[in-house]
Amino acid sequence: MISPALTEAVQLRMRTEVPGPNSARYLANQVATESNARTYPRRLPVAVAAAYGPYLEDVDGNVFIDFLTGAGALPIGHSHPYVVEAVERQLRTHVHGLDLPTEIRWQFVERHRELLPERMRNRMKIHFCGPTGANAVEAAMKLCKAHTGRSTIVSFQGGFHGSTHGAMAVSGLVAPKEAVPGQLGGVHFFPYPYCLRCPLGLNPRSCETNCATLLRTSLHNDYGGVPRPAAIILELVQGEGGAVPATTSFVRTVAETAKELDIPLVVDEVQTGYGRTGTWWAFEQYDIEPDVILMSKAAGGIGLPVAAMMYDRRLDTWASGTHIGTFRGHQLAFAASVATLEVMRREDVLANVARQSRSALAELERIAVRHPSVLEVRGLGLMLGLEIGDPATGAPDGDRAARIQAEALRRGLIVEVGGHRSAVVRLLPPLNVTHTVVSAALRVLDEAIAEAEVATC
Repeated sequence: MISPALTEAVQLRMRTEVPGPNSARYLANQVATESNARTYPRRLPVAVAAAYGPYLEDVDGNVFIDFLTGAGALPIGHSHPYVVEAVERQLRTHVHGLDLPTEIRWQFVERHRELLPERMRNRMKIHFCGPTGANAVEAAMKLCKAHTGRSTIVSFQGGFHGSTHGAMAVSGLVAPKEAVPGQLGGVHFFPYPYCLRCPLGLNPRSCETNCATLLRTSLHNDYGGVPRPAAIILELVQGEGGAVPATTSFVRTVAETAKELDIPLVVDEVQTGYGRTGTWWAFEQYDIEPDVILMSKAAGGIGLPVAAMMYDRRLDTWASGTHIGTFRGHQLAFAASVATLEVMRREDVLANVARQSRSALAELERIAVRHPSVLEVRGLGLMLGLEIGDPATGAPDGDRAARIQAEALRRGLIVEVGGHRSAVVRLLPPLNVTHTVVSAALRVLDEAIAEAEVATC
């Protein structure tokens, strides 16, 4: 079993092929009984027995370094003992509270106000939306439409905001939309500064302001074809889109445009929030003040479900009962969140993100030099990606990225793939990860890329 006492030691251990015989039985049962919509077990064929810190153990006794961390929902890893104890205490007291006030709910609200830049704290209110990030996206669109009386939303190519009907409509990924008729209308997509594959077809890295300039000129142009929208929704680092950070000039131009035209700016911090990028919120790194901030994933501390939005109080024009939900008062998630933030402050986790990010990016750049199939290394904080492609043509190579993921898993490292044609290998380590664990993980990744290149030849 994983040893919680060995937090500094690398506990990677592979006893069987992947999947092992016990995992294979669980996976076969899942195929027979669960929805065809399942995703992760198709690419990561393991059945979990236990998880602690940065490690995950399967039912065959294999121990993996987990650089997926619940798609970013585990900011300080699996089952942190201080957080588990806080949840256990809350479990014995009160679990389900609708939106009735409680002590732990109040603590959650206050701790989140404290995470905001001081100049924003007194003008922001909070709304609990339900258990997932998509619920927060839906609530934000509804709030902004109600406040402005407008009906359209501006979003960006490459963005991902969830799988519910409305959240899918403002996401860039086309395939899920094609499978569902009757899509929500009134969404206008603009290009995002993914400079390796410039959405405007211009010379890479020569035009960082052009995407935002197109948005600004279109919205100011009375013949631009795009009515003034109810909201602009933006990821500051596109997660599922391939770990693509927005450029500073792009973000500031978008924010200025929103302010000029009195359009609420919604930043989707579902994956970037809680220190993932090195500050509590990614928007702090761009020196902007959004009107709405969406949160989920890491908000639940150790994977408990909670989603919320903080928004400028001038938008709070909807009436009682306008947006409700049975599970908007998850007391266990509140307790886990408060305890996790205590751990992160006590252990100065933001400083650790900065250190480990610098180290990891430097090593990933060295890996890229050794492996020509790594076309680009990018990311912000501990939200990292390697774009994999054909060295000769520069075309994205999702098949090779999938082989890298599989080879890494076979060697004991769990990573994600995403982005254009699923050609980006993504790393989302715990934010309190040690240098020792990062180094071990990147050695495995280096070997996996080398093996995938050999297999391609």
